[in-house]
Amino acid sequence: MAENGARPLEGVRVVEMGSLLAGPFCGQLLADFGAEVIKVEPPGKGDPMRVWGRHRKDGRTLWWPIIARNKKSVTLNLREEEGQELARRLVAEADVLVENFRPGTLERWGLGYEDLSGINPGLVMVRVSGFGQTGPYRSQAGFGAIGEAMGGIRHVTGFPDRPPPRAGISLGDSLAATFGALGALTALYHREAHGGRGQVVDVGIYEAVLALMESTIPEYVLTGHVRGRTGSVLPFIAPSNIYPTRDEDYVLIAGNADTVFGRLAKAVGHPEWAEDERFATHHARGENMEELDEMISAWTRERSVEEVIEVLAEAGVPTGKVFTAVDMVEDPHYAARENVVTVEDPEIGAFPMQNVVPRLSETPGKVRWTGPALGQHNDEVYGGLLKLGEEERAGLRERGIV
Repeated sequence: MAENGARPLEGVRVVEMGSLLAGPFCGQLLADFGAEVIKVEPPGKGDPMRVWGRHRKDGRTLWWPIIARNKKSVTLNLREEEGQELARRLVAEADVLVENFRPGTLERWGLGYEDLSGINPGLVMVRVSGFGQTGPYRSQAGFGAIGEAMGGIRHVTGFPDRPPPRAGISLGDSLAATFGALGALTALYHREAHGGRGQVVDVGIYEAVLALMESTIPEYVLTGHVRGRTGSVLPFIAPSNIYPTRDEDYVLIAGNADTVFGRLAKAVGHPEWAEDERFATHHARGENMEELDEMISAWTRERSVEEVIEVLAEAGVPTGKVFTAVDMVEDPHYAARENVVTVEDPEIGAFPMQNVVPRLSETPGKVRWTGPALGQHNDEVYGGLLKLGEEERAGLRERGIV
C-alpha cells in the first residue's frame, strides 16, 4: 500500500443521480477506490434501494448498506427549478456525473450534457439506460431483465426444454454499471493525459450483456447456427459438468483438456479411459459426452463433495463445490483472501459484505463505511462544498428542495 494510505481515486469527485442498481453500482465501484461519491436522492423517501431486498426483523434492508457503501448522501428535488439550479452548482464542482434516468429526462430538467458541459467542460457524464441514448428504442423503459433478454444471455441460459431463467442476481444492471465505471476511468484518463475535454459515456444495458456473448453473432451470420440453451454443459466440451455426490450435493469437474483428462481418469481408478477411442481425444469426448458424464457420475455418487475435491485436487484436476453464502463465510480461502469483510453499521452493528474487487497491491480499495442515512451529508456538501449559509439551507428544507 502507498505509504500515505491514499486511495487511487482520491481527488475524483462523483455526483451520482438515478436509483436502484445500474447507476448506483457504478458509483459503488468508483467509491470503493476512493472517489468522493455524492449520491443525490429525492427528499423524503430516497433511493428505492433503501427498502429493496431481504430485510432484518427490525425492517432494515440488507442491500442498501452494500450498494451505497463509501458514499455521501444528499437530498435534492430535481423536479423543481430551484433544485435543478442547485444540481448545476454541484455538478460544476464534480469530475463525473453518473445517471440512469430514462433518456431525455435530464434534458427536460435542463441538466443534459450540453447544459452541464457548458458549466463544466471537463465533466465526464456516465449515462446508463436500458437501450442507450440513441436509436428507436431509446425512450422505452428498460430494466436489467429486459436488457438481459435483448442482449442474448437469457436465450442461452438454462435447459433447452424449459423457459429461459434469470441468473438469480441483477446481472444486466451490474454489467452495465461495470462498463460505465470503465468508461468513466477511460474518459478521465483521456482528459488528464491528453488535455481533452470531458465526454459522455453511453451504456445501454443490453449492450453490456451483448459484450459478453462471445462468438454468437458470427456463428449465426457465417454458419447459420443460433446458439441455444444447453443446461450445465457446453456442447462438445467434455468432461465439464456438475456431478452428483453421496451427500446429495453437486461438484463441478472440468477435465476436458487431454492432459487433464488423463489425470482425471487415473484419479478415479480408470486410467484406461485415456486410451479408449471413445474418450482419447477432445473431439471424441465431445461426441460421447453423455456416456462419459454417466461414468464419472458413477464414481462421484459413491463419495462426498469433500472426498471428490480432495482426490481430484491432488491429481491436478480443476474441481469445485457449488458455494452458497454458508460456504463463503466459512471457507478458509475466502478468509485468507479477505473476500468477506465486516464493517460497522450505525444501526445494525457488525455488517459482513463482499470486499472490493480487484485488489491493487499499492493503493487498494477499501470499504470505509456502509450506506449512509438519507441526507446525512446535506450540511457537509451544501454548507461546506457549495458554501450555502445555515439560513439558506433551512429555507431549502422548508420549501422541500433538499
